[in-house]
Amino acid sequence: MRSGDTIVALSSGAPPSGVAVIRLSGPDTGAILHDMAGALPEPRRLALRPIGRDSLLDRGLVAWFPSPHSFTGEDCAELQVHGSPAGVRAILKLLTGKGARLADAGEFTRRAFENGKLDLLEIEGLGDLLDAETENQRRQALARFEGGLSQRVDSWRNQLLDLRAEIEARLDFSDEGDVADALPDSFADSISSLRADIGTALASLEHGRIVREGIRVALAGPPNSGKSSLLNALAKSDIAIVTDEAGTTRDVREVPLDINGQLYILLDLAGLRETDSKAEAEGVRRARQAIAQADIVLWLHAPDIADAGAARGERDIKVGTKRDLGAVPDMDVHVSVQTGEGLDALLHRMQAIGDTLSSGEPALLSRERDRHALESAVDALDIAARQLTVPELAAESLRIASQSLERLVGRLDAERVLDRLFASFCIGK
Repeated sequence: MRSGDTIVALSSGAPPSGVAVIRLSGPDTGAILHDMAGALPEPRRLALRPIGRDSLLDRGLVAWFPSPHSFTGEDCAELQVHGSPAGVRAILKLLTGKGARLADAGEFTRRAFENGKLDLLEIEGLGDLLDAETENQRRQALARFEGGLSQRVDSWRNQLLDLRAEIEARLDFSDEGDVADALPDSFADSISSLRADIGTALASLEHGRIVREGIRVALAGPPNSGKSSLLNALAKSDIAIVTDEAGTTRDVREVPLDINGQLYILLDLAGLRETDSKAEAEGVRRARQAIAQADIVLWLHAPDIADAGAARGERDIKVGTKRDLGAVPDMDVHVSVQTGEGLDALLHRMQAIGDTLSSGEPALLSRERDRHALESAVDALDIAARQLTVPELAAESLRIASQSLERLVGRLDAERVLDRLFASFCIGK
């Protein structure tokens, strides 16, 4: 990735489209825009301009965003033009001919990060927002993109800086008259309070993961118990192959399903049975692995198929399939894909369990990277609390905790501890 030059890219969907948005960023943006569209419009105001002064290519809306008040922190511009393939190609050719280059993937966002407009957490939120397929995913991604987690982490970082400054002052300036030798009595309590706050946030991570990745629902049972038929009925599409031949499904098939704004991932699995077929045996192995990792398991029992003898769990639902052929005793719900009987009841049960897995409010933590960083910070705080009698060791543990948080947001502190130190204590004489 090259910095210091001007980049251009089509930022909207591929043409043809009603409108195409072309974005520029870099030091030559203003000059290029003036050369091809006339006088620069008032910042952050749309203006109708001819596109191409020597040879008119189109007529569209132009927006000018001078640095630092732009998405990337550089001079930026946007052209809203008609979304014809030929028109977009001609405009991009003109722009690159005037000194801009086509942007690399993600380069606008990368420049926003490098110029301090977004941190890594906000960038991840932006990526999740662009990928959001359900209402819950949208709300959660937007909360992260808007800086909800960044603000939380900044609060923790500032508390850590205060704690580190307290220790560093005593290690480096103990001979100064206005610096006490001993740490204040509240120091251990401050560590404990910070550790508890981070721990509370960590407890919400599973809810966030569920929203972001979806609730995995395994359809389990013996061959021909109706797994693929039920998947097709729930998805309202002929996705899975359905035959009377046992062992048709051999791999794990994933089908997304939106239930009241929450993403569910239906897993169509190989039928559970002993087999001499190596291919089918591998399918059964993968099926058992998927069942073990699933958030919800639908154990399917058909009146014309021998019971697989599945064990019950808190998130299992016993489903009697092929209700039109008869009823299987001791089921949570009976369904028939032929008549539609019981499908709504099954969805209601799935949603009831799903509501216990996902939080009502958007969770700020949702990624394994979040878990690793915060668990590392918590571990370091626990160690620091046990090392207060040896300030040098406690200071090092607090530094490790700070680094964990800095990595989370994409920054590593260097001089900030000193800045906080001299701002908090009367040392600079």
